[in-house]
Amino acid sequence: MPNIYKILRFGTLIKSKRIKLLGIWGLHILGKRYIGIFFDPVLACNFRCKMCYFSDEGWRKEHKGVLSFDDIELIGKALFHRALKFQIGCGAEPTLHKDLIKIIALGKQYKIPYISLTTNGNLLTKEQLLEAAEAGLNEITVSVHGLTEKTYESLMTNGKFDVFRQLLENISAVRKQYPAFKLRINYTINNDNLDELSNLWDVIGYDIDVLQLRPIQKIGESEYADFDRKAIYDKYDTILLPLIEECQRRNIICIAPKKENILLLETDEETDDRIEKATYCYVSPASCWKDDFDYRKDTFDSYAKSHHTGKRLFRNIFQKNNSRKVDVTRKMNYDIN
Repeated sequence: MPNIYKILRFGTLIKSKRIKLLGIWGLHILGKRYIGIFFDPVLACNFRCKMCYFSDEGWRKEHKGVLSFDDIELIGKALFHRALKFQIGCGAEPTLHKDLIKIIALGKQYKIPYISLTTNGNLLTKEQLLEAAEAGLNEITVSVHGLTEKTYESLMTNGKFDVFRQLLENISAVRKQYPAFKLRINYTINNDNLDELSNLWDVIGYDIDVLQLRPIQKIGESEYADFDRKAIYDKYDTILLPLIEECQRRNIICIAPKKENILLLETDEETDDRIEKATYCYVSPASCWKDDFDYRKDTFDSYAKSHHTGKRLFRNIFQKNNSRKVDVTRKMNYDIN
């Protein structure tokens, strides 16, 4: 199993996008794995988190659906052999899909090196966690928006804080049986839960492998509307920095932005998306990778051949930035500490 975080850290150390694009082109023509598949098998969620677009009724009405396992098998046949990472759960809640364990096993069948599950975790039992680890799940990422019952249940509407605490205990028990099974915590920071971060170790403990500290960003319409990050910037040295340093002392990977990056984000900026377009593959009941990709007829290789992907990737190395306008907050630059 490759160390995905070492690969990501190495990528952040390479500042030249041309060198990165050269590497992607090389992996492509050699038939190696280089894409990340970000997979929502069902467009639904049991929560209505206030910072998420699932809190917007209009968005929920327009975005719904479930992939059958037969279709998932076809998608696997078409794409999984080129995947370096398979993330189940991206913008929705994957534990709502009845075939979740079978999806994990399918990824392992195609020998995807790293399979992760991103979830709020409130529906997962200890037995399901054991089945997932046995099926080949390498990592579970638990989304957390508060470290007290009041804040957690307020920001993560429909969630139960005691269920979250029990989930952590169950994961810890599973990790004793499967020591390589990783736990990652993703904490989205806003002005209502910032101060609670000081209690993170008391609530979650040190039995984690990865901590991501994510200052709030606008990713769509949502019930929560306070996107001001000034307080996060002002308290960086007293709240975020001690967490980063404690992670370093305990060999916990910490994914967090530098202080100076927190206030740099603005909407309607241009961003260079060449690397993302080359490596990012999103699949859901509403879409699969490219707009004109038909997983019932095409494979990654047949599509790449007919669309001259190798030549395009090679040209990308020498072209100027392929910038585009974005209508939400652009992606934040994170360090992998």
